Amino acid sequence: MLMNRTAKSIPEAELIYKEEVYAIIGAAMEVQVNLGRGFLEPVYQEALAMEFDSRGIPYTEQKEMPIFYKGVKLCKQYLADFLVFEKIIVEIKAVEKLNNIHEAQLLNYLKASGIQLGLLINFNSSRLEWKRMILTK
Repeated sequence: MLMNRTAKSIPEAELIYKEEVYAIIGAAMEVQVNLGRGFLEPVYQEALAMEFDSRGIPYTEQKEMPIFYKGVKLCKQYLADFLVFEKIIVEIKAVEKLNNIHEAQLLNYLKASGIQLGLLINFNSSRLEWKRMILTK
């Protein structure tokens, strides 16, 4: 199931990791305010890591996500931008607009890792663009 900040299908009280997502998006908004748009993704990634550090938000950067096929671990693996609070995958972009390919990438990270929640954050729009994605079982 795909959720974004304007979707109303899940009552706010039922959102998983609500406070953690609030903290992550707050940090991303601070990066957006200070850098604006126009930089490449690695710049936003480094700045977001600095912002996580300054706010005491625990994260792992460039988290390797193994992929399994019929129970066998493949040599290829995904590299997620961040694993935050050890339970939320954060994938960042610096593109004109998020699209289905970006959403599919995050969904694959969720499937590969078994993590339930992911955030897709785009820094290259006039205001911070983000989507919340939930892996349903």
